[in-house]
Formats: sequence, structure tokens, C-alpha cells
Amino acid sequence: MWESDKPSRRSMHGSVFEYGWDSTKLIQRHREIVSPSHRGQGKEVISLDWTFSHHDRGPEIYGNKKEYDYVENRTSRFQTVVTAVISNDKLIDGLDVVVQAPNVVESEREYLRMTVQDSYEQMSALQERILELLYHQKHKLEYKKRTEIALEMVQRIEEEGLFPEANYAFDNGVLTLDLTRYIENQGKHWVSELECTRHINWSGKWQRVDTIAEGLRQEHPESFRHIKVNCRNGEIKDYWVFTKQVRLKRYGRKRLAIVHETEDLSDTPRFYLTDALHWESVRILETWSYRWSSEVFHEFGKQVVGLESAQLREEEAVKRHFRLSCVAQSLIQRASVVESKCERFEFSNGKPTIGQRCRKIAREVLRSMLELSKRLFMEGKSTDELLDMLMPA
Repeated sequence: MWESDKPSRRSMHGSVFEYGWDSTKLIQRHREIVSPSHRGQGKEVISLDWTFSHHDRGPEIYGNKKEYDYVENRTSRFQTVVTAVISNDKLIDGLDVVVQAPNVVESEREYLRMTVQDSYEQMSALQERILELLYHQKHKLEYKKRTEIALEMVQRIEEEGLFPEANYAFDNGVLTLDLTRYIENQGKHWVSELECTRHINWSGKWQRVDTIAEGLRQEHPESFRHIKVNCRNGEIKDYWVFTKQVRLKRYGRKRLAIVHETEDLSDTPRFYLTDALHWESVRILETWSYRWSSEVFHEFGKQVVGLESAQLREEEAVKRHFRLSCVAQSLIQRASVVESKCERFEFSNGKPTIGQRCRKIAREVLRSMLELSKRLFMEGKSTDELLDMLMPA
């Protein structure tokens, strides 16, 4: 059956994660395929975010670093993964997933400081030192912050022009001047969470936004208007909101929204910023509700499609794993499943479950394998030859 040596499990692993295909072209093609599902389907928003992919026992995994994890409040090993996710009221699709390279600049700088010498008697030692300095400079130039990775993602998405009506939502960890200016130059709008320590120009003075919110709550509580917001998940939530055009250093004039979730304004306010000066508070918060699609994508990716299973040592292999996870997530949510009346799925009230969707895909794969086996048996192949093809030793 095989013209040369039959493949091994290692060669099958290599064909997926190491050889012969470009993950960048894969994710580009993926965006082309999912884009029609979002155009003309109502509100669509691209959410930018990052998450941690934990690997406590894999120090050699690419991008896996040992640092303090503020989510789990402990020191652990994890990859920092930056994501771009598009969603409407029915679908959530990953547009790109990129792992942040480890930052070795500080450790290299400490090593260079500890090993410095006043002079080098041997030319070979001097050459080795120069190489160390050059590699340090190379790593320093190559390292990218999360915000830089997010900006590159947005640039790729906008250059393709597949989502012309999609605005952006992201939290303050992604908010940068370069990102907002680029989005605005594309004729689109963005909504971002704003940290409470940000200074804005208020009555001719630069003041912290939380100080301003406290003053409004105490002196002018009537300025917070009650609104109802139809969130992406269909839930209708009540908010009490104050909005105003304000000026920020470097960012210029933007619209600020100070948001409370209780009528007596006793809760801690949230602050949102947008470049869309004409947007009302309802539209700002409706757009912001789509930002949580990233959290759904992260949870689904980790629990269902193996986002945290990328135990690979090479950068390109990790990229392939993450981008294949994007494709798998989109395939699963699009799998057509008829309503089941089986007692086993009674808990879902007739709605298709993830398990049913995965089972439907598995049945299609099994059917293809059976069809292939049938054809090969008709061609006179033996059972052992077929077994070597489907499951190399």
C-alpha cells in the first residue's frame, strides 16, 4: 500500500504540527469561511482579550513561563494567549489565537551583568561575549507586548476586509493609543473599559475618573439615567448611567460612561470609553456586552477543543494547535443536530448539547473511514494493510 516506508505515529504527529503547511494560511481561510455567517446578521463585534493556558508540569513547552497568576492567586506555569473573537447574537468564532513569546530580556540582562569582565585576553572569549550581546539585543527587539500582538491581529483582520461592519470591544489591558487610532482610521468604533485611576479633564482640571464619579453620586445622583440594555445573551439588564464627552491626554475627545447596576448607586461604578461621540449609553453597553464572547470562547476552548493541551516545544507547532482549536470550535457549534427526545438528553429541554454535536461529527468521520475501508477491501487490500494505514504501529 505504501510506496516507501509506512508512516509511524511520530510522522503523523509531525505532519500535523511540524511539516508542510502554514498555520497563517489556515486561519486566513478560516476567517474567509466564517465571515458570511456574520455579515448581515445584526450587530457584530470583534472582542480582543487574552487568557492563560496552564501547564504546571511542562517547563519545556513553548511560551510556558513561571509567574504569579492573578486569576488563581498563586504562582504557576502558563502561556499567555492573545485572542480575537467575533460574535453576533447566535455565533462566536475565533479569528486568531497567538501565544506570547516568553520575555527573557530581564534574565539575560542579569546574566550579562553578573558575567561582565574588565578585559578579554582571548579573542574567542571576546567573540562569545559579542554573540551574547547580539542575541540579547535580538530577543529585546523580537519581544512583543500583549497590546502589540492585539494591534497586529486587528491590522491583519482589517486588511482582509471580511468584517466591514464589526466594531471592537476590549478591556483596559488592551487599550492603547496605537490600537484606537488604527481602528478609527478604518472608519470603525470601539468601546473599552477604563481604569478608575485614569485622569480626565473635568471643569478645566485634570481629575481621577473615580473621584468625579463619587462627586456625581453624592451631589447629583439625578444625573444617572435609568436604562434597560438588551445584552448579547438575550438578558435585559437595568443600569443607571451618566455619559458625557470628555477629553483625555493623548486620546483627545471621547465619550465616557459611568455605570451603576443598583438604583441607589451604592455599588462600585464601572467606567467605559468610546470614540463614538454620537452613541447613546444603551448602544455603548450593548456593544460592551459582546466583549464577554471572548470569555465564552476561552472556556469552550479549554474544556471542549483542547486549548490547554498544546504540550509542544516549537512556536509554530503551538500556533498550529491553537489555530486548529479555532477551527474545531467553529465546526462544533455549526454541527447540525436534530432535536432529541431521548431521556438521556432530557436535561437540555430539547436543545442540542455539545456532546450531541461532537457525536454527530464523530459519526461523520466514522462513516468516511468505513467508506474508505469498504473501497480498499474491494481493491483486494488485506486487514493488516488497512490497519497499518488507519493506525500505524
